[in-house]
Amino acid sequence: MTIFQELKRRNLIAQMSHEKEIEELLCSSSPVKFYIGFDATADSLHIGGLMQLITMRRLQLAGHYPIALLGTATTLIGDPTGKTDIRKMLTPERIAHNAECFRKQMAQIIDLTSGNAEIVRNGDWFGDIKYLEFLRDVGRHFSVNKMLTAECFKSRLEKGLSFLEFNYMLLQSYDFLHLYRTKDVKLQFGGDDQWSNILSGADLVRRVEQGNAYAMTFSLLLTKDGKKMGKTEKGAIWLDPDKCSPYDFFQYFRNVDDGDVINTLKMMTFIPVEEIEEMEQTLSGVELNSAKELLAFELTKMVHGEEEAVKVRSAAKNVFISGGVDENMPTVSLCGDDFTDGKIGILDLFVKAGLCKSKREARTAVEQGAASIDREKVNDVNAMIEINDFVIVQRGKKSFIKAVAAPKAVKP
Repeated sequence: MTIFQELKRRNLIAQMSHEKEIEELLCSSSPVKFYIGFDATADSLHIGGLMQLITMRRLQLAGHYPIALLGTATTLIGDPTGKTDIRKMLTPERIAHNAECFRKQMAQIIDLTSGNAEIVRNGDWFGDIKYLEFLRDVGRHFSVNKMLTAECFKSRLEKGLSFLEFNYMLLQSYDFLHLYRTKDVKLQFGGDDQWSNILSGADLVRRVEQGNAYAMTFSLLLTKDGKKMGKTEKGAIWLDPDKCSPYDFFQYFRNVDDGDVINTLKMMTFIPVEEIEEMEQTLSGVELNSAKELLAFELTKMVHGEEEAVKVRSAAKNVFISGGVDENMPTVSLCGDDFTDGKIGILDLFVKAGLCKSKREARTAVEQGAASIDREKVNDVNAMIEINDFVIVQRGKKSFIKAVAAPKAVKP
């Protein structure tokens, strides 16, 4: 099975500019240079970015040469794709910090040793470009009428698309042209929501250099209902353990819907696709729990290391199967100011535990019967909880955290 065939079997390929040519390049015995861009909009990648990295690694193992492009210049403008409002403007210093965080996370997935891959920053070349020359040499190849039909702009047109954002497609397209000229890059990959931007880059290379440049997008990681995976009550599923604990990371994938587990295994793990297809044919109902645990373990091991994956798997089993408490389960410490007469209100406790973003959300959880303390449901929104040592705070069936009263935290 060729790498191109494997990408198809894993449901990874969404759109291609030239299918035959791309297949020939990827199946060639000679390494092909390709790149994927990552705008440094946060100080951590999330699971959408992780899937891109995993696919880069998959292609790297097939003998090709990945280039991760950190958008230290394009992040200054902000990609309008999928946004109804203009993105928050970040300072160059914040973007540089975020890019360095990305680099460290990328090194966990991609082999960055010399000669196998590289990371570049588009701020390194955009800083020397003169605006009038850029407009004359690059801008003249873009049709405004055609750009306005692109999906990446449609969601912004109703509320107003700024000229700043309108430049984004030109800058991202120029990235491809620059990498084609300086590094002989022939392929740009990315998420399917970037199709318009990626296709315009390949088109710019063909117009300016009459070169062979190709675009391909990967399927987005979606649930069976068509929603992007990676959102919980607590927020996005980040790779940074300080933003999303290894336990919560494991639990997210351990609790994916039955209808999503097989596809997620195909798209995001290195388990042979034949084994996953066999699971697809033989597992159903509660049997799918073994596939979910495998998915959670493999991804947690990839992001946080095998030792941490073993710990959180053990913690999850102790909490969910035996009903016990494990030292590796996520914990929040409460201080004296959190208590009144030795107790804390149920709504405050859920907010402090990070299981709800606000008291209003906590109130809804209690009223809907989704709040439990030490596995006992709490239905009173005014309940005061006494914590002598610790309690297990639970929202719904799947979200747990151990709330610990620090020594001398409880006021007499």
